[in-house]
Amino acid sequence: MARALRTAYDRGARVMSICTGAFVLAAAGLLDGRPATTHWAYASRFRRLHPGVRLDPDVLFVDDGRVLTSAGVAAGIDLCLHVVRTDHGSAVANRAARRCVVPPWRDGGQAQYIERPVPRGAENGTAATREWAQQRLHEPVALREMAAHARMSVRTFTRHFRSETGLSPAQWLLQQRTEHARVLLETTDLSVDRIARDSGFGTTAALRQHFHARVGVSPTAYRRTFRPPPAPSSASVDLGVAVPGAPDVSELSAATTP
Repeated sequence: MARALRTAYDRGARVMSICTGAFVLAAAGLLDGRPATTHWAYASRFRRLHPGVRLDPDVLFVDDGRVLTSAGVAAGIDLCLHVVRTDHGSAVANRAARRCVVPPWRDGGQAQYIERPVPRGAENGTAATREWAQQRLHEPVALREMAAHARMSVRTFTRHFRSETGLSPAQWLLQQRTEHARVLLETTDLSVDRIARDSGFGTTAALRQHFHARVGVSPTAYRRTFRPPPAPSSASVDLGVAVPGAPDVSELSAATTP
């Protein structure tokens, strides 16, 4: 298996592992000197066996180009959605997430293990406030406003918010703004400056900084991924050039005449 993995990688394949599959990639030499993760319960053993790997057991997944690793099985779903999102865009990834009945996006840097006490009741949750904030991403949304909407003190709200999402309110807002900008880049022709305002970053520079930090490319470069080059116009096609094996114009006309 190790030889097959190395051969596939050498041929340009992208290689991924889920949970303790990182042990196999490491044994194949594909993680030497690379950042990687695996299930937190096996981190100590992994370090003993593979000291040359830059292991980070505190994240959900690591994307290091053509070698990707995830923590537990659920984090493997997050990694797969991340790959779908990178290759095909947020809309496709969100549909896949809905089909799997899983959250559409958990950041790879999010902590693996978060102790989550059972909520005492729906009225104590922050879901309604998160929905409220998502509808106002184009506006400045302060922590104090979110806490007031949830009818909690700032301290209590922050504690509940982190227990439910694994993120601080500020981290969550940044995640949501980035995702909103990503969708606008994929699905609209709005200028980058307008997208920066509509997603709440305010300035193009701020959008560029945060987008690159999370996605790895600039907004403009990301948009190009979802804008295929235009097809050549009919005026640019030389109809006088014969293509071997292709039907001529009269054949095409006959084939399409009812």
